[in-house]
Amino acid sequence: MIRLEQLKLPVSHNMADLEQKIRKKLKLAGAEELPPFTIRRRSLDARKKPELFYVYTIDLQSKPAFEKRIRKANRNAGFLFVEDETYLVPDPVKNKPATRPVVIGSGPAGLFCAYLLALCHLDPLIVERGESVDRRSTRVDAFWAGEEKLHPESNVQFGEGGAGTFSDGKLNTLVHDKGFRNRFVLDTFVRFGAKEEIAYVAKPHIGTDVLRNVIRNMREEIISLGGTFVFGMKCSGFAQKDNRLSGLTFTETFPLTELPDGFVSRGNGEYTYQCDTAVLSIGHSARDTFEMLYRSGMQMEQKNFAVGLRMEHKQAFIDKAQYGLDARGDLPAADYKLTGKCSNGRSIYSFCMCPGGYVVNASSEEGHLAVNGMSYSGRDGENANAALIVSVNGSDFCSDHPLAGLSFVRKLEQKAYELGKGAIPIQRYEDYKLGKITDSFGSIRPSLCGKYAFADLSELFDEEIRDALIEGIEGFDSQIRGFADPDALLSGVESRTSSPVRIIRDETLMSPIRGFYPCGEGAGYAGGITSAAMDGMKVAEAIIERMRNEENGI
Repeated sequence: MIRLEQLKLPVSHNMADLEQKIRKKLKLAGAEELPPFTIRRRSLDARKKPELFYVYTIDLQSKPAFEKRIRKANRNAGFLFVEDETYLVPDPVKNKPATRPVVIGSGPAGLFCAYLLALCHLDPLIVERGESVDRRSTRVDAFWAGEEKLHPESNVQFGEGGAGTFSDGKLNTLVHDKGFRNRFVLDTFVRFGAKEEIAYVAKPHIGTDVLRNVIRNMREEIISLGGTFVFGMKCSGFAQKDNRLSGLTFTETFPLTELPDGFVSRGNGEYTYQCDTAVLSIGHSARDTFEMLYRSGMQMEQKNFAVGLRMEHKQAFIDKAQYGLDARGDLPAADYKLTGKCSNGRSIYSFCMCPGGYVVNASSEEGHLAVNGMSYSGRDGENANAALIVSVNGSDFCSDHPLAGLSFVRKLEQKAYELGKGAIPIQRYEDYKLGKITDSFGSIRPSLCGKYAFADLSELFDEEIRDALIEGIEGFDSQIRGFADPDALLSGVESRTSSPVRIIRDETLMSPIRGFYPCGEGAGYAGGITSAAMDGMKVAEAIIERMRNEENGI
């Protein structure tokens, strides 16, 4: 396969222009047929704004004779001749195990783990504490509209698809991907309803509206392959024998009318299920589950993370700053990524930037409030928002207890709830610096999902974190002129950036309690939709290999 890199074209180009560029690069004669090609990557070059270019990497599916001729005719032309970069799904296990593997949680890690297990004929059982994506979406919309109270088991954090369902749906990752799992994840999203372009754009995103359809389609495919989904059931305990998993305990979170074979009722909505393989893909908001696991002897440790506030600007302002154009036309809503080091030693950076998006009430516990960013596939909202977050660690938690980070976050979320009296607390940036409340907006009005209230967010953090946020925002103003706009809007608290806990696993991806596989973002091994999905695949591969070895007596 021939790979062509650095093919630069004006943003106004069409497909014929791209094909002509490829022909010129290959030095093909006018009548010679162009081999089939795929776009491997497309990025936007805005270094000479307002003169903008798209830069392509192209893979040509060429025959050996063509490659040989191109090599000879284009010596030292900088071409790459690469092998196929397709992920190889493991061969199925011939004999199914006595008990089905159980996947606890149906976020990206759980879904992709289950999908791979199902492709290999292992009939996974997926157990989710929340509701299916359709029921969940209806409930969340009603909560944001003030028509329904927060449900602790079906909300922005819990339910089919995980927390990523109500997010910007970013699909880029920094994970080094030798096995082409990333390609498989993106291709799978396309197969189940996402736009084809997510497979090649430099910063792919799917949007919450499209992601909900993709999740539903994946579930139906997993079921057709032999998998089973159970919604409204939370893992509340486990049994072990000789340091090996022997069974799980589940508790109803919603009334259930029917359960698959294997569940044994203990009364009062509690059930046991015999199994020797379980994937802990529980998400980083499953705090009660972390506490249960710790009490039951699961090894875990603290993990550094970051907390902060969401900041909103006009999307047109970000477009102008990044593109140098008064109107972006057909260009995508511009984004940004900012990092800085504060004088007190804290790191500050932008996180989960949502072009044309919304700040959403992402709470999952009564009396606590957290926010997140979300956008639809069109990214056509009036405002851009991003989390501006500051690193925190054990010294902030004032304890070396593995769950101290959970307590730290809970206190912040409780304070945010109190500041907004249950609504999202919001404040102009200038007022945040001065520590005062102005009950009116300036040139920027909020784009929020959920009720909001004016509050003094400067009371939320200690002085060191508050100073780091202000210093960081002022510093970012030198990178994007006008970023520290007095009318820019802050809201909080942004506290679910990553898991404050890591569940220990070894090179087999199992915990010291054998048969348990900590997996994904909640377990501390991923940092977004794509990396969580890839970790789910890695865990599935480990389970498949273990079962194949047991099958062969190894």
